[in-house]
This record gives sequence, C-alpha cells and structure tokens, in this order.
Amino acid sequence: MKNRIKEIIKASIDTKQKLMDDAVLMDTIEQVTQAMVTAFSNGNKVLFCGNGGSAADAQHLAAEFSGRFYTDRDPLPSEALHCNSSYMTAVANDYGYDVVYSRIIKGTGRPGDVLVGLSTSGNSVNIIKAVEEARKIGMIIVVFTGEGGGKLRSMCDHLINVPSNDTPRIQESHIMVGHIICELVESELFKK
Repeated sequence: MKNRIKEIIKASIDTKQKLMDDAVLMDTIEQVTQAMVTAFSNGNKVLFCGNGGSAADAQHLAAEFSGRFYTDRDPLPSEALHCNSSYMTAVANDYGYDVVYSRIIKGTGRPGDVLVGLSTSGNSVNIIKAVEEARKIGMIIVVFTGEGGGKLRSMCDHLINVPSNDTPRIQESHIMVGHIICELVESELFKK
C-alpha cells in the first residue's frame, strides 16, 4: 500500500510539474489574475460554478475572495452559484439541471463580471449553458478543465486546461491554481 501512496503523490507532482513547465498556462494564470483584479476594481464580481468535486472547489475559491486569503481585508464580491439549495432544486425540477447555472447568471450577471466554470471534462452541459449566457451578457469567461478542454475549450476567454486526463489530479491542480490566483489578486488589490 505504501508504494501505491507514493505513486499517487508522484502522479500529482508530475501533473503540477507539467503545468509549471507550460509557458502558455503560466501566461493564462497571469491574465486571469489581471482580469479579476480589473473586475473587482471596477465594482464587478466573480462567480464560480461546477459539479461534484468541482462544485466544492468553486465554493472553496469563492470563499477565499469573499472571506479572506492571507490578508485581513474587506471582502471581495464572489460566490459559488450552487450554494442556494432551494434555488438549485426548484430550477432543476421546473426547468432541468442543464440550466441551473445559466438561469442564475441571466438574473445576476453583469457586463464585466467574471464567470469561472470548473469542468474536468470540459463537457458539462450546465457549465456550457452558463458560459453561453455569460457571453451574451458580456462577462469575462474563465474555464478550468483537464488536458483536452472539451467543448468549453473554444468558448472561453481564458482556458486553464490542466495537463492530465485523471480527474483527481486535475482537481488537485485546479485548487492549486485557484489558490495562486486568489493570493495574487489579494496582493494586487490590498498592497501594503
């Protein structure tokens, strides 16, 4: 069992090493950071959406902005769109799960807001529909996926496609990249 534990850790490290060695991804992380700094500076918000483990990551990252990361500072307007269970169950029941995110974006999204969609496959229908709605509104679209990017690859302004096809390794890297962005955004907005 110890050998398997080490293999899993090594696979995680290898994925992160590939990510770190990818100059395009490094540039994209920098661009996403700047887009969020600009959005927050202009009074806009950052919205996150995902399914399953990606929903948990969405909630985690939204809390880093709306709560705090390292700095004791004012909250930044950010939320994960799945956290209102009454809304989610009503819309899923009345309209279908495919539109749970696009419907709330239509109601609350504004031009200049940032939508971050997390989908390891890049093919989650409800994330695709959310991105389509965000595009109509004039939101900035960031997508976190796995290596291929799926259908979302060509639908976003900024693609963070982790170089792996293994869901746990992708999600581990998503949270790492999310933490990097949160730290950099916070340090830019709240310079001492």
